Amino acid sequence: MPRGKKYTDALKRVDRTKSYTPAEGLDLVKSAAMAKFDETVEIALRLGVDPRKADQVIRGTVALPAGTGKEVRVAVFASGAAAEAARAAGADIVGADDLVAEVDGGMMDFDVAISTPDLMGQVGRLGRKLGPRGLMPNPKTGTVTTDVGKAVTEFKGGRVEYRADTRSRGVVQVPIGKVSFSLDKLLINFRAVVDEVNRAKPAAAKGRYIKSVTVSSTMGPGIDLDINALRINDEDLATSL
Repeated sequence: MPRGKKYTDALKRVDRTKSYTPAEGLDLVKSAAMAKFDETVEIALRLGVDPRKADQVIRGTVALPAGTGKEVRVAVFASGAAAEAARAAGADIVGADDLVAEVDGGMMDFDVAISTPDLMGQVGRLGRKLGPRGLMPNPKTGTVTTDVGKAVTEFKGGRVEYRADTRSRGVVQVPIGKVSFSLDKLLINFRAVVDEVNRAKPAAAKGRYIKSVTVSSTMGPGIDLDINALRINDEDLATSL
């Protein structure tokens, strides 16, 4: 696929024979971003797992300490007191049977869907609509819960979902902020994601767990990181400013 001049110019900044430290790689992502909009910065980790096997599924959520830099639209399937709690926490769309009908009719104006357990019988029927978009509420990601107010607050504040894609055989892709973020903020979020993915390592995973890591912006080239230098400590953050 042909690439534009801006991408080609950005690619010239990257030494394809080198693996960078997280600070070097993220700094390069920022300097190489040339789009007219505030690009999203993403980390991609290729893991030594087969997510097609039940005992090697990698899925969950991680709170990004510095936020995502994106306004997250949250829909909540709830009624009664839970619905009121969701509205008070800032949910963008709240409903029960009526919201199920709207989504079934094609309304998808949200980034995260949360449901109380009692409504999952109805929400489950929306699998063909929500599933392919990664929007189906799931207890593993904290999106099926009785405390919808807390869940709304967390997702609005920077909690994101992650999962190892079965199609890509174990690649986890997670947004960690915007190009406009300071390097310090990107590193803090980077550390949170790597720590969480390491914590989620299944017992069935054998051999090297994290096989490769790249960082990139929406329109920029992928930058390979040195997997032996993934650990970010407070001293790294202090010297990266």
